[in-house]
Amino acid sequence: MTGLALSPRNRKRVNARLLDALTWAVLFVMLAPVLWLIVASTQTKLRLATGEIDFLHPTLKAFGDMWQTVDFEKYFVNSLIICGAAALMATAFASSAGYALARFQFRGARPFGLAVVGTQLIPGSLFLLPVFMGFIWLKQNTPVHLFDTQLGMVLVYTAFFTPVAIYFMRSFFLALPRELEDAAMVDGCTPFGAFVRVVLPNAFPGLVATFVYAFLFAWDELLFVTALTQSRAETIPIGIRNFIGNYSQEYAQLMAAGVVSTLPVLLAFFLTQRWLVRGLTAGAVKG
Repeated sequence: MTGLALSPRNRKRVNARLLDALTWAVLFVMLAPVLWLIVASTQTKLRLATGEIDFLHPTLKAFGDMWQTVDFEKYFVNSLIICGAAALMATAFASSAGYALARFQFRGARPFGLAVVGTQLIPGSLFLLPVFMGFIWLKQNTPVHLFDTQLGMVLVYTAFFTPVAIYFMRSFFLALPRELEDAAMVDGCTPFGAFVRVVLPNAFPGLVATFVYAFLFAWDELLFVTALTQSRAETIPIGIRNFIGNYSQEYAQLMAAGVVSTLPVLLAFFLTQRWLVRGLTAGAVKG
């Protein structure tokens, strides 16, 4: 038995190898659906139907056919416009409101902050019927038409994501030292000038994180876009669903559409990942 005993150094090395193996196993389980999505998108409809997957002879036919089977370009462009505009507006509103909550003391600040957080406890589906009825009433009684429009969906997503964006931005502004703004105002900046010229540039990682968060959640949203659109403002989740009909199931094209719809999400993440880490202002104030 003494010959099988491991030294502390070897035991540490074995534990490290076991942890590495466990990490790779968990990573494989997490990535397995994504890998299957990519593999299935390179197969034909017949192969998927019969289960005879050919890994050695992939084809990109589904990527070309998906644009003709469904007007996927319309859904893709609608998603980019609606999600991008909503994320931008939510970030802009949240930056001003979050800064006010982080820096100023005013009557009702605490109840307002609690209300912002409390809105996240209410299921979003409860707002669906009032919003739908409001859009229909506006369409029937006023010149303002928001139902089945890009503007209507932008307003809905902006209102839906602004409360949690305010909470995020407030946390980022609280992490910024006040001395940065005091130094700017000593040099002649107004409070608004200090906010624009000093605070926002230093809070850029928070702005990026908030924008990406709102964009990704709007990109995948299905409930509201299903109820509040009909033909002109439908987004990618609606387009993907249309590949499965009553009389045809285009599974290969469905997988290809899933791959294409994932690319903007991955691109947004990899382009902004270095700004998603907080703490770029560490050491900005000396002394």
